[in-house]
Amino acid sequence: MKWQGRRGSDNVEDRRGFSGGTIAMGGGVVGVVFLLVQLFLGGDSAEVLSQLQQQTQQPSTEQPLSAADKEMGDMVSVILADNEDVWKKIFEENGKVYVEPKLVLFRTSTESACGNASSSIGPFYCPADQKVYMDLDFFDELKNKYGAEGGDFAIAYVIAHEVGHHVQNLLGTSEKIYNERQRVNEVESNKLSVALELQADFYAGVWAHYNQEMNNVLEPGDIEEALSAASAVGDDHLQKLARGYVQPDGFTHGSSEQRVYWFKRGFETGDISKGNTFKEIL
Repeated sequence: MKWQGRRGSDNVEDRRGFSGGTIAMGGGVVGVVFLLVQLFLGGDSAEVLSQLQQQTQQPSTEQPLSAADKEMGDMVSVILADNEDVWKKIFEENGKVYVEPKLVLFRTSTESACGNASSSIGPFYCPADQKVYMDLDFFDELKNKYGAEGGDFAIAYVIAHEVGHHVQNLLGTSEKIYNERQRVNEVESNKLSVALELQADFYAGVWAHYNQEMNNVLEPGDIEEALSAASAVGDDHLQKLARGYVQPDGFTHGSSEQRVYWFKRGFETGDISKGNTFKEIL
């Protein structure tokens, strides 16, 4: 992705120079994968974070950022700026006002309005403070443990997905689905969660479509990086790693195939009206 020398966002809150604080403990590998299935890429943060019962306090320490850390922060800032430009344009075209979210970079753990944010949970969007939380070290784990290709556009896809949840929050979709999930059984609630997540994947694809039109930033292999990341965090893939088998009724984010399909649909159409995942998969 061509990002060097381009506008960065003022909405990045970099907490990576500080580590420590409240760190969630317990659960082991299975617990971590369960949290990934539930929360990775913007699940119901308040619900899942409340499950982290055992905590320990670590003193906060200040750590200098390396040159590589600073470069990564600059890239994230540009990606967020691209999301701002695209969604501002789309909202204006539809007679709405886009409110820009903040993006918090951290190491190990930090606090959010939805509770403690831990690197083991993965990136997520907190609607209570309209912020995306992200430990960039997670992407090494995504590549090395879960089989994603990695690359800068994999990070761009994840950021765009989380911003997609912010879009859902602004449009009232998130609140509507949350209320609906409270009145149905677990299986039906999971289906609604899947539809919400797949729509965020679709919005990530729409962002990539518009961003390419506006800025011509894509390089060979970029879309493949995004699709690889989407596939790696499919519920079926994560469940198989954690349990050795797949339980579709327990899906909360969608299968690898579904996640890839909806990102591609958003990218190929660039039409926000084509992303009614609730109508098409429920």
